Amino acid sequence: MAVMTMIQAITQALDLELARDEKVLLFGEDVGQSGGVFRATDGLQKKYGDQRVFDTPLAESGIAGLATGLGLQGFRPIAEIQFFGFVFEAMDEIAGQAARMRYRSGGRYTCPVVYRAPFGGGVKTPELHADSLEGILMQTPGLKVVIPSNPYDAKGLLISAIRDNDPVFFLEHMKLYRSFKQEVPEEAYTIPLGKANVVREGKDVTIVTYGAMVNTAVQAAETWAKTRGITAEVIDLRTISPIDIETIASSVKKTHRAVVLQEAQRTSGVAAEIVAQINEQAMFYLEAPILRITAPDTVFPYAQIEDEWLPTQTRVIEGLEKVLSM
Repeated sequence: MAVMTMIQAITQALDLELARDEKVLLFGEDVGQSGGVFRATDGLQKKYGDQRVFDTPLAESGIAGLATGLGLQGFRPIAEIQFFGFVFEAMDEIAGQAARMRYRSGGRYTCPVVYRAPFGGGVKTPELHADSLEGILMQTPGLKVVIPSNPYDAKGLLISAIRDNDPVFFLEHMKLYRSFKQEVPEEAYTIPLGKANVVREGKDVTIVTYGAMVNTAVQAAETWAKTRGITAEVIDLRTISPIDIETIASSVKKTHRAVVLQEAQRTSGVAAEIVAQINEQAMFYLEAPILRITAPDTVFPYAQIEDEWLPTQTRVIEGLEKVLSM
């Protein structure tokens, strides 16, 4: 078993799937000889050739359109959107074409495309690079949305996404790329899409989150346990569409309280959906209202005030105290 960063785990997953299936193709802006902005595809064009790993023009609509066509012709394209904030140019193909293909054709056709994109705050990027727009994707029927929080999950979930017969949007938080290492098997393995993971067990309150906020939640829970002797259970969604409501509801039925944490803005989105589903599935087990901890409803700020905008461990602890006092 190797010790690797999340970016290394992603590269290895891409490498293994390119080697396993000649129908897997990888393309996007600067993913070939340059190896991508974050070097996620480093060395793959040299290994597999420029017919399978290649650069595209700076046109997200063209990248997504090419992916749709290739998917319909039996290929398994992996299309990189260089930064998630540029996804708007590609949404017609993603939401209007690929995600509808199985329904539109009555099951005759599928579109096994993986869209990869880095996103997320905490690294002081320029405008449109860090935006958390996953709530928009979540509202698209036919599209699965995956957001790993660690190297082990990133590799297993990406391999599952590439092998899936429907379109999957795979979001990679930039702050997690090289911030820590983890033991990861060198061979191929899969993690089921749509299955959450209880990363920390507790009995007093449930924290539901995903992506980089998983680490924030775990740190807050551990600090809280040391200072207050109260334990929080932390659930990593891993996949935000579909949501594993069974795991969430089971935890809430045990703890009777819930906090939902997301990096994205407050209105709509993942946290709001989870609150709604908990109310539908476990409302009579709750002893307090469900609390959301999110970024404010503003445009993602400039780098100078980014740290004040993003949810922090302190805000999570304050939220935990509040929900326990209700």
